[in-house]
Amino acid sequence: MLQEFEFLGVLGAITLTIPVVTLIIAWLLRPKKPNPAKQETYESGIKTIGDTWVQFKAQYYIYAIIFVVFDIEAVFLFPFAVALRQLPLYSLIWAIVFIVLLFDGLLYGWRKGALHWN
Repeated sequence: MLQEFEFLGVLGAITLTIPVVTLIIAWLLRPKKPNPAKQETYESGIKTIGDTWVQFKAQYYIYAIIFVVFDIEAVFLFPFAVALRQLPLYSLIWAIVFIVLLFDGLLYGWRKGALHWN
């Protein structure tokens, strides 16, 4: 039993160590030549006019969150769809409950106007 948790501890240590080490190596090896042109705001190759810190509508974030929710739904339902014939009936019922709850969330967002693009 303890060996299984040791494996998870080692795996967790590796997953934390690799990104940290690569970021440190990149920080040490990067060229350090700041100049004013590199510090300018750059977007789409067009020079910015006016204030570059513009407030975006929350609508964009709502669409992104809804996309992520349905993307996660697809990730959870794919294994179910692959193994549908081997699963018992109650698993189908739980999958239907899962889909109904997500559909209810979609209807709630629709009723609140979160999907209405202005």
